[in-house]
Amino acid sequence: MSMKTIYNFNAGPATMPTAVLQQLHEELQPTGKPSLLEISHRSKEFVAINEETQTRLRQLLAIPKNYKVLLLPGGASQQFAMVPLNLMDKSADYVLTGHWSEKAAAEADSVGKVNRIDSATENGYQTIPAIEKLAADPTASYLHITSNNTIYGTQYKGFPKTADVPLVADMSSDICSRPVPITDFGLIYACAQKNLGPAGITAVIVRDDLVERNYRTMPSFFRYATHVAKASIYNTPAVFAIYAMCLVLRWIEVEGGLKSIKERNEAKAKLLYDTLDASELYLTHASRESRSMMNVTWRLPTTELTDSFLNQASAAGLQGLKGHRAVGGIRASLYNAMPLAGVQTLIEFIREFERQT
Repeated sequence: MSMKTIYNFNAGPATMPTAVLQQLHEELQPTGKPSLLEISHRSKEFVAINEETQTRLRQLLAIPKNYKVLLLPGGASQQFAMVPLNLMDKSADYVLTGHWSEKAAAEADSVGKVNRIDSATENGYQTIPAIEKLAADPTASYLHITSNNTIYGTQYKGFPKTADVPLVADMSSDICSRPVPITDFGLIYACAQKNLGPAGITAVIVRDDLVERNYRTMPSFFRYATHVAKASIYNTPAVFAIYAMCLVLRWIEVEGGLKSIKERNEAKAKLLYDTLDASELYLTHASRESRSMMNVTWRLPTTELTDSFLNQASAAGLQGLKGHRAVGGIRASLYNAMPLAGVQTLIEFIREFERQT
């Protein structure tokens, strides 16, 4: 009997490339020697994996030599604290575009003065504030943005030019989904469990001059300089998660790199948005000019219809479509590893559900 095809639309931890899962499965079979889950983080095998993973990320994103690449524990939530601890002198600017930018700003409140600018709260986070109208403080230590908002389904299409103020971005949900101009940023961080692999590690890309900032006394573990000095092996790292990330980065290269990945992601998102826009039943949340190609959010007229949609979709093998508890509704996450066939199957279900309603 063949297995029923299941498509995983979860926002994170999210779907991973089938080829990567198959390789991990094969490599975890008993062979009489330690598996990837058991090797030492000081072994030559892991040191090579760690170096390859950082090198592949650097090559894919075209990261210049004056930036360091780190693989750290703690997820984006730890970076909400590490960024201000390392980079904030007296104040920093935060653009509020959703739940995660709110959490990042709240964490920074404990370190210094946070200027919350150009918030999109008034319209329920349906839009990304216009870049050319950002009222940034030229004396701020940095300007923080969240490049893609998983809960509300909005995304920056371009990035602000901040002159001498370093631009910091949480790219947890759209890193490696498209090329980005790395030199426009002072620091980028991204947890892995969307486009880079399983949960457990966070990629940090930080410009050399920011590594050397030192405004306060704090534990060594929370300094970027500590991890730079130890090549991300200051403590025992997430060995298996880093290897899985390495395989995902190899897969992206095989698939044609970020230009090809971007084209595929745009095509998947367009198909789904076009279907929803043509419907008289479904209503999308994000404004057209701010729509995310990673997370598509929409709703139905009643809670009963939403529950029926989700139950029937799950039975049809379309899983993880429930919207975040903060907004409800439906959410389909179309990360790199979501195949076109998955989106096409979802579209067929969307049309059939409306026909029967």
